[in-house]
Amino acid sequence: MAAMRSSEFGDLVQIKKQLISIIAQCKERGLVHSVKCAGAHRGQSGGLKPLALSEELEDARDLDALCLAKSHFELKEYDRAAYFLRGCRSQKAYFLYMYSRYLSGEKKKDDETVDSLGPLEKGQVRNEALRELRVELSKKHSAGELDGFGLYLYGVVLRKLDLLKEAVEIFVAATHALPLHWGSWLELCNLITNIEMLKSLSLPECWVRDFFMAHMFTELQMIKEALQKYQSLMEAGFAKSTYIISQIAVAYHNIRGEGYLQKVHKPKSGNSSMLLLIRVFCCPLTGNYYSLRSQHEKAALYFQRALKLNPRCLGAWTLMGHEYMEMKNTSAAIQAYRHAIEVNKRDYRAWYGLGQTYEILKMPFYSLYYYRKAHHLRPNDSRMLVALGECYEKLSQQVEAKKCYWRAYSVGDVERMALLKLAKLHEQLNESDDAAQCYIIYIQDIFSCGEQLEHAEVSTALRYLGQYYFKNKLYDEASLCAQRCCDYNDAREEGKALLRQISAVREQGEPSSTDLSLPSVFNPLINTTTPVRRASPLDLSSGTP
Repeated sequence: MAAMRSSEFGDLVQIKKQLISIIAQCKERGLVHSVKCAGAHRGQSGGLKPLALSEELEDARDLDALCLAKSHFELKEYDRAAYFLRGCRSQKAYFLYMYSRYLSGEKKKDDETVDSLGPLEKGQVRNEALRELRVELSKKHSAGELDGFGLYLYGVVLRKLDLLKEAVEIFVAATHALPLHWGSWLELCNLITNIEMLKSLSLPECWVRDFFMAHMFTELQMIKEALQKYQSLMEAGFAKSTYIISQIAVAYHNIRGEGYLQKVHKPKSGNSSMLLLIRVFCCPLTGNYYSLRSQHEKAALYFQRALKLNPRCLGAWTLMGHEYMEMKNTSAAIQAYRHAIEVNKRDYRAWYGLGQTYEILKMPFYSLYYYRKAHHLRPNDSRMLVALGECYEKLSQQVEAKKCYWRAYSVGDVERMALLKLAKLHEQLNESDDAAQCYIIYIQDIFSCGEQLEHAEVSTALRYLGQYYFKNKLYDEASLCAQRCCDYNDAREEGKALLRQISAVREQGEPSSTDLSLPSVFNPLINTTTPVRRASPLDLSSGTP
């Protein structure tokens, strides 16, 4: 990506004028979230004094109707607002007319929404006004009569209708027509799926693009690039921007560097933007506190408060879904996760949460659908792969399950469950050599990481390996496993019994097998380019519990 264009940030006075202008334009059109975003930049752009705002010329014929409609709009009486704006000709009045109709449809959709247990695409209730709005906006667009705000609304309508390719094109056009409207950039951000798609877009050359690129890097988990971009923005004159501070906190959170959040909890007196930011941060944090204390109703309440402050607060929707799951309210959990996905389709946690919800409802086909979505977004996350493996097992697709478990181990199994599940699956299929190989690698990994032998499933692995070695007449190895089994309450009696069996066999003079190797295993699960770790016979003599 191109380096920071310093010339674009040379005149901070001009940037502040632009921000003041866009704030006024967004406010007049009821775009409250765009007002807040622009206001965060305006309040911290170099500590400049307030600048006078020139009044925009407005069509006098629309002024009375516009004022009346705005009063109804602010009371969320969208149908009445649209009624008084019919026939108005100015761009401002036309946008508010169409936007009121859109919000009216959204409000009715929310009122009529019923809980659905089908996949998101099939079960979602739609805004009935969308198709009419699309037809009218399409005609205006073809005639070249839509300004930047009109293009933005047209793109939102297309996105809501799942016409994503067309929506991307319109949002790109909106950024060219009105580069300072952050809402268009954010909508575009939610539709970009990878870095290749990002590079392919023809975006306007302006200072807002740098904010967008930093935001996209964070969304695409390119944390190093995101932090570098935000650092450049801070050096260019936005060092006190509450937006940048919060985005850096998000970036560090994605790499578990949560200590940076301390910086956003130290507002300067009189800084209302920072105080609002802290309120937005503190509600989810308080919710997490109550969640950890298993007070799930209180936790959900604070996540709801966070959403009142910012309805597009992605984390709050997802976390609220988790709390509803804990309260066994699966319908509410599904709706919360779906809201999170509507805000950002790249939220793997919401897709994963939906998979878990349908798993609880014993609907493995639906679980598989959502887990696949989560895995697509986090291909190297072992949790997604293990969840997929479990779904495939329930659907009797053992080969696919094996692939998922092995892949989960290969990418770094954070929960140390993949090999165990793979070993148990091999057991069920009577693939004893493969099961033994998995258990051996599992125990070797436990020792190599210096973990204690009371790890949950070590005794399970030792029990199986003891019997496996005994059946293959490897009595020394079987004896070692049996001795270690005696260190665990749940395996002690089996260990003692196996030691007695070994003693009886040896007293009869039966020799041990001279074959000390195990099969290479996993051949059917990997291709020839995948590295395979061959495990030697289990050596527990050097391990310390």
